[in-house]
Amino acid sequence: MVRNALVLREGEIRGLLDPASCLKAVEDAFTAYATGGASLPAVINLDVEESRGEIHIKAGHLRGTPHYAVKIASGFYDNPERGLPQNDGMVLVFDAKTGALAALLLDNGFITEQRTGAAGAVAAKHLARRDARVVGVVGCGSQARFQLESLALVRPFGEVRIYGRRPDRARACVDELLGHPGIPEGCRVTAVPEVRQAVEGADIVVTVTPSREPLVRAEWLAPGTHVTAVGSDGPDKQELHTDVLKRADRIVADSRAQCLRLGEIHHAVASGAISESRIDCELGEITAGKRPGRRSDSEITVCDLTGVGVQDVAAAAVVLTRARAAGAGQTIGL
Repeated sequence: MVRNALVLREGEIRGLLDPASCLKAVEDAFTAYATGGASLPAVINLDVEESRGEIHIKAGHLRGTPHYAVKIASGFYDNPERGLPQNDGMVLVFDAKTGALAALLLDNGFITEQRTGAAGAVAAKHLARRDARVVGVVGCGSQARFQLESLALVRPFGEVRIYGRRPDRARACVDELLGHPGIPEGCRVTAVPEVRQAVEGADIVVTVTPSREPLVRAEWLAPGTHVTAVGSDGPDKQELHTDVLKRADRIVADSRAQCLRLGEIHHAVASGAISESRIDCELGEITAGKRPGRRSDSEITVCDLTGVGVQDVAAAAVVLTRARAAGAGQTIGL
């Protein structure tokens, strides 16, 4: 029996996975995960300390769909100084009936970037105030751009303040966003020199750094603020002081079990700042209608996004379906 697999490269994948379609797929995946419609193993983390590199392996299957996927993503933080991209990766897609390889998505980390941006937008769609206009972004890497592009699909913000540890990179991020077609027309985008200046007065705060030290403090948050914490995808990473979660009116996890091992919830529970019972629900319970979204204009909400494998499966499914319909990619024999 002849066995074939489809090979798609980054340029092709970028043309097949737009922010809007990825957002819908990821939202549906959260719902499936929270309602028993998905299988999701624990994340495998691997650090290459001598190269300041980290690798995450995530997998998942949406039950009843034709494929499962395994994603390998990496971040090597000295790469920009070498003239190389910081992030890399690929997604392996397999037939859910036979286990045969169905596709190699050589995306160089693009699917991870896009689906992570989509997850942030899903969180804001359900937890941020509808009149949110000011966005504070802590971090100025590529994920800052993906977060804002997806966020614009659910909240028409008018001002963005970006903090970056390296002022030159923060300014470069601003310059890129000012000309980005996915950013709301007329939006004011500026770089700020301190984390506090990005956070104070913001309606939505998004943290997208690999920080090992907390950056955002509770006293900087105004009533009604929503915080999407993205960067803490390992047990030693932390972007929010535990007092942020202690002060929050609602704490939402992408995966309760995973956030107790990784992420901001992990640190807050381990330190005794909050109890496990303070986790209000999972994001998928909200998208499924099992739990309410934002309940008032004054509550402070935090969504801890550590990244779950069903996001990768959902995004990969969009790519594969569209690629086959368009005749894109290269078929190879196995």
